[in-house]
Amino acid sequence: MNTKQVCVEEIEISPEITDEDHEIFSAVISVDLAEWQIKQIVTPSQIHHRQEKVLAVHWHPEFVPMNLISQRIEAMFPNRTDDLLIPTQHNELMSYGPYTGVEVDCYASGFNQKVQLLLHFENEKVENAHVLKSMLAHTFKYRTSQLFEFMDSITQPNEKRVHEAARETGADDALVEMVRIYVTKIQTMLDENWSDVPKASIKNKLIKNYFDALRPKFGNTVINRIQAYLKAVKILVKNDFSLKFFYRATEVIEEARSLGGCVVIPHPEEFWPILLAKYDVDGIEAWNPQSQRYTDFLISVVNEQNINRRTGSKEILIFMGDDCHMSEKTKPIDTQDTAKAAREIGLQPAWNDLNIRKRLIIAGIDRQTVIDEYRARLAG
Repeated sequence: MNTKQVCVEEIEISPEITDEDHEIFSAVISVDLAEWQIKQIVTPSQIHHRQEKVLAVHWHPEFVPMNLISQRIEAMFPNRTDDLLIPTQHNELMSYGPYTGVEVDCYASGFNQKVQLLLHFENEKVENAHVLKSMLAHTFKYRTSQLFEFMDSITQPNEKRVHEAARETGADDALVEMVRIYVTKIQTMLDENWSDVPKASIKNKLIKNYFDALRPKFGNTVINRIQAYLKAVKILVKNDFSLKFFYRATEVIEEARSLGGCVVIPHPEEFWPILLAKYDVDGIEAWNPQSQRYTDFLISVVNEQNINRRTGSKEILIFMGDDCHMSEKTKPIDTQDTAKAAREIGLQPAWNDLNIRKRLIIAGIDRQTVIDEYRARLAG
């Protein structure tokens, strides 16, 4: 553990970009994997010998190759007898085995809020999905623009956001100025190396990861204060981010249906109104590492909706989303976000929770029934 103590007021930082700055920037944007990173990816911390069914329709490969992900899954669930695994990268179609998936940012106009939807397909159904791919490319580009607004808020700066974030986190003038200088350097290096920067690296985490790389130089205390301030600025940027350039949820669903795809609502606890919108979806995610408080209640609601559904309409399926982000497995152990690092593809403890299982049994639902029904719908 890094115990180095540095006083921010005593730090003098040159605005000039140094060789060290270039080295850190190159390391942070790199999607190349070192041997130690590959070892971390393919070696899970726990092996689940007794889990025979693996269902995972909400996980993010990011820049980790699928063959390494496959090795991790093989190692984690050595006795599995059936599985349904579909990746859902943010606003980018990705395939694993016979299936392709994506998590789409979109706009729910009925209640003026950004929401997200999981879309799943058999691979061949999206081979010529030109409209969907164009929609996703637009959404990806617009979503990525949040990084530039985030940086501009700090470097321009946006005085209102900077002052509010500083007040909320107790950041003093010296820390705010230190962050401004470094983010200006990052912004400059990003512009100068734009054609060589991997698309997967152009996201808000670029800033967070860059400052994490400075921990050996400035110590955990300073960097933790900086990260708190950065997070506060990022939240303010997200709150002000215009929704009008996202596609409407109904448009995304219609396009997915036209291609023979299926749709699932992820982490509804964050977007309660979406459950009232009665969108044409196949299922909802009742449990997620970020949304666990109302799992039992959500299952009860879905059970009631299924009992009272119109004749001929499909049942709403219950899903559990591990929401695993594989890039977390590539970081040094001591810099990983502990909660995020604990997420694993196909590992959803809610299926085995005794109270939740009571509701699932009443509904006649378990991993295998969901795998069988969803696989049939994907093939339909």
